[in-house]
Amino acid sequence: MKKIGLFPGSFDPFTKGHEAIVHSALRIFDEIIIAIGENTSKKSHFETQKRIQHIQTLFTSNSAVSVRVYSQLTVSFCQEVGANHLVRGLRNTNDFNYEQSIAQMNFTLAGIETVFLLTKQEFSAINSTIVREIHKNNGDISLFVTNPDLLV
Repeated sequence: MKKIGLFPGSFDPFTKGHEAIVHSALRIFDEIIIAIGENTSKKSHFETQKRIQHIQTLFTSNSAVSVRVYSQLTVSFCQEVGANHLVRGLRNTNDFNYEQSIAQMNFTLAGIETVFLLTKQEFSAINSTIVREIHKNNGDISLFVTNPDLLV
């Protein structure tokens, strides 16, 4: 049976920290689906299509990575695509406390396990919200995002 991990998020933008989590997850899973969740109550900074293209470009040489967009419950999307696990990156204890509750709910709802991977130390301070603010104020985000020019 193929081990498929689903890595969900808004990825607005997809940072070097996210990229490192995917590379780590590929050592565990046969396939990683990067799932961009569309939240209708939230306005994205970067266009969804640009985010998809950006992420696809980062993994063009790896056929084990794909990018999909979804708008239902994450566990329902896991079941739809045959993913047996969720993949989540943890930067700190705050992330763990938040993600632990979600992981428990996802398991209760659908029996989907969550695999937590620690963010590499050099990426632990990177936060998409802060990166968006830097970008909104015309700052250089290339320290935090690979090929940021693909997002605009």
